[in-house]
Amino acid sequence: MNQSSPRSIFAERALLPEGWAVNVRIDIAADGSIGAIAVDAAPEGSEIAAGPVIPAMPNLHSHAFQRAMAGLAEIAGSGEDSFWTWREEMYRTVGLLSPEDVEAVATRLYVDMMKGGYGAVAEFHYLHHDASGSAHADPSEMSRRILAAASTSGIGLTLLPVFYAHANFGGAPPSPGQRRFVHDVDGFLALIEALRPAASETGATLGCAFHSLRAAMPEEMRAILGGLPASGPIHIHVAEQQREVDDCLAWSGRRPVAWLLDEMPVDHRWCAIHATHMNDDETRRLAASGAVAGLCPVTEANLGDGIFPAVAYQAAGGRFGIGSDSEVSTSVAEELRLLEYGQRLRDQRRNRLARGPGRSVGRDLFDAACAGGAQALGQKIGAIEPGRAASLVVLDGADAFIAAATGDQVIDRFLFALGDRAVRDVMVAGTWQIRNGRHERDEEIDRAFAGAVRRLAQG
Repeated sequence: MNQSSPRSIFAERALLPEGWAVNVRIDIAADGSIGAIAVDAAPEGSEIAAGPVIPAMPNLHSHAFQRAMAGLAEIAGSGEDSFWTWREEMYRTVGLLSPEDVEAVATRLYVDMMKGGYGAVAEFHYLHHDASGSAHADPSEMSRRILAAASTSGIGLTLLPVFYAHANFGGAPPSPGQRRFVHDVDGFLALIEALRPAASETGATLGCAFHSLRAAMPEEMRAILGGLPASGPIHIHVAEQQREVDDCLAWSGRRPVAWLLDEMPVDHRWCAIHATHMNDDETRRLAASGAVAGLCPVTEANLGDGIFPAVAYQAAGGRFGIGSDSEVSTSVAEELRLLEYGQRLRDQRRNRLARGPGRSVGRDLFDAACAGGAQALGQKIGAIEPGRAASLVVLDGADAFIAAATGDQVIDRFLFALGDRAVRDVMVAGTWQIRNGRHERDEEIDRAFAGAVRRLAQG
């Protein structure tokens, strides 16, 4: 959006790392970072926020193209439906998408994410080739469409091109439905190098991902890690479904998370997406590794994946963040609420992820997801403090629930009572992208998205 950054924002209430503060002036530097913060300040000379100010949430796992099929896999099949039957609808959609469609769908999605309280997204991008499986004239075409969508919407981006080569453990050849995803090692490393200038020009962070242990052989993973700089985030799907655990045991004699921790240099750069099916030892080891668990509770519920062992993982000191994955939801509140509610349903108790007596569940969830998400994206976001990006959410101070809330009640009411309707304004890196619930280019973006969805519906 072509709105110049304000010199400063004044918030009657703002959530700082040390807690809630009143009469807060947030100075914004020319590069879109937070320059300074003053507490008990005067509002003169500042833009006055229309409600409490909190950090914008990082979204650590997105497959943007899947927004095009949201709601289309809810027809019961003749057998037991699962992730594996859902995947057939996904492959059908993949076969129809043009580069223009991908950009239109991603742009609309990213605007919706910001309206849900996100300020940045890690795009786990594995839709690389044309419908025949051949490379585009520019092999980075599809990734550049993601970069363009992020630029148009204004969301912060970590682009994670995904290595995908096989259909199952042991190097099984890819299926026809996977042909648009597949690279060899040299082609994938060339893609990463080709994207470096474009990512730099657009302000995106560039990392990489392995689709899963099913889709990448150990020697391929090691070759790719050896060909990359020793920086930037690394993500991988792991232990999402019980069948994956069973197949990994048959292939290696080890469970997926145990294999990953045994064989790969897992540390703070890594994000283990889902990690749903872990035993107690894996849970402790993943927590101790410094990696982030990338949790996508709405997608995991939609696909029937299972419930992450969050209580035990948190007790072991594990770090986590949230993502929107299959894009059936773009809401920070819905993801965090369902994360907590899943633990309650399993344990038949309440307030499972509060970090001690008297603590707010919402605040503890929110703080942990902001910190874990920022680590997983490799960006200075997720907190209101000098040196971080000025990526902020203004909650609606005119809402009676928010106006009457004190301290951490603000977050609890946002997450457990109001959801997206509490999000009023969103700033990303010093620039307002959402004002009073709207994006400056909503109509244009909506038209492009509607055209893409109509075309896809016609097959």
